Formats: sequence, C-alpha cells, structure tokens
Amino acid sequence: MTAAIIVGLLAAGGTYLVLQRGIVRIALGFVLLGHAATTLLMAAGGVARRDVPFAGGSGAMADPLPQAFGLTAIVISFGVTAFLLTLAFRSRDALGHDDVEDRSIPEDRVVGPDHDRRLGAHPRDHLPMTSRDRP
Repeated sequence: MTAAIIVGLLAAGGTYLVLQRGIVRIALGFVLLGHAATTLLMAAGGVARRDVPFAGGSGAMADPLPQAFGLTAIVISFGVTAFLLTLAFRSRDALGHDDVEDRSIPEDRVVGPDHDRRLGAHPRDHLPMTSRDRP
C-alpha cells in the first residue's frame, strides 16, 4: 500500500512537471517518472512479501527479473535526464532561456545559409554536389 502511494505521488508530480514550459522542469519531471517506474517495478517484484533478494535467505527468494527491469529503468532515466539537461544548456546558450514555447531566435544567434550569405558565402556551398554540378 505504501509503495502504491509513493508511485502515485511520484507519477503525479512527474506528470505535472513534464507539462511545464521550461526544459529543466521537464527533465525533473522525467526524473520523477523514472523513480516512479523503478519503485513500481521493485514493488512488483514481491520484496515485501518474500525474503531478501539474496541467496542464503530462509524464505522464498524474491524474483530477480523486476530488479533487472528496475536497473534498466534507472539507466534509461539517467540517459533521458542527461539528454534533456544538455538540450536545456544548449537552448540557454542559443536563445538565452530554456522556455519550450518561445521559439523566436534573436538575429545575432542565427546560424545557417542566410547568415553566411550576409558574410559573402554562397548558399550552394552548403549543399552536397550532384551529378549535374560535376564538370
């Protein structure tokens, strides 16, 4: 019962944070959702009603498969968190903020063919060479 309440609170908090506008809040929401998934998997393994998940216990051993799934959920959660925090860092550098809704890029931050055209480069310099362009 306690694990179910913990999973519910973590999932509710994670869902609330994922629906926010800032990427850092979204990353923290995914962290909470990852913890909810891990807690759910550990509770599903029957640790509360069985003996410890180690060999040598006196009772029935806990199922190791949910524990393996829990470790996998931790690794996936860590990867998603690292990616989102990197995205937030790059967004902060390029836009000056980490707001997802605001997609306007300041003129001094633009990089691409239009930016290079102002510097004197031709836009075709960025395209791959085709059979028509070869001599």
